[in-house]
Amino acid sequence: MHYALKGKRVFVAGHRGMVGSAVCRRLEREDVELVTTTRAELDLRDAGAVAAWMADRRPDVVVMAAAKVGGIHANNTYPVDFLQDNLMIQNAVIQGAHLADVERFLFLGSSCIYPKLAPQPIPEDALLTGPLEPTNEPYAIAKIAGIKLVEAYRRQYGRDWISAMPTNLYGPGDNYHPENSHVLPALLRRFHEAKLRGDREVVVWGSGKPLREFMHADDLADALVFLLQHYTDAPHINIGSGQEVSIRDLAEIIRDVVGGDVALRFDTSKPDGTPRKLMDSGRLEALGWSPQIGLREGVAQVYEEFKTAEALAAR
Repeated sequence: MHYALKGKRVFVAGHRGMVGSAVCRRLEREDVELVTTTRAELDLRDAGAVAAWMADRRPDVVVMAAAKVGGIHANNTYPVDFLQDNLMIQNAVIQGAHLADVERFLFLGSSCIYPKLAPQPIPEDALLTGPLEPTNEPYAIAKIAGIKLVEAYRRQYGRDWISAMPTNLYGPGDNYHPENSHVLPALLRRFHEAKLRGDREVVVWGSGKPLREFMHADDLADALVFLLQHYTDAPHINIGSGQEVSIRDLAEIIRDVVGGDVALRFDTSKPDGTPRKLMDSGRLEALGWSPQIGLREGVAQVYEEFKTAEALAAR
């Protein structure tokens, strides 16, 4: 199939976040009318307000990039927030899109929807075949509910709506909070601050052995636009980079990019999380899409952006 985006009104929910802003940048290359709203203007947890806003704006396409996100520490500390807020947000936006007769809806999940011990690389049909990783279960359950709700609207109302499961992401606008961020931005900040202070070591949570896959947000945004144009099947579809790296190797890449003579110290009192998480993106590759940004290149790019943001914040 080919869905023509030209001339369409596209609502990117969560346009100020890392993924949403990347989608907006990518859509600038398409002839679309981009529609956005801020949290101050519209609380996406308020189903009535969202439905009224959708009825007024009448988008043709919705990209659901709005969510409450965070790393292991944040998920463990705020399980109610991660489950309840995400359920409220996605339910409100999905229902509002249906009432506004939105043509195309793209729901973004997360690779944490898959079982902790899923087969590797993880195929789409591994969903709901085993227990989840406990450290991010609330977020995963909310995302699974979103996938199933999109499938239900397809089945009950014939909606041409789809879901996509991105792998671990990083990019411009990432969260660099020292405790509540994901592993890549957290490590980048630690190495940067260690370099400024002249520290002799950087602490890395866990053993360093878990294997992860990372994708730049701009690659993801390109994949999402591709899927809006070319994908129409009911099953959700994986989006991965195919680049698997251990946490130890990731830390070494970030150390090389940041610079500075620091040793790695692994804090094994902290949880490792899932032992391995590599997406099987074969279905997407078969459609004709592949990523373009390598990990080292992407880390170097976001580090430059991080330094610029830090310098502006210090003024």
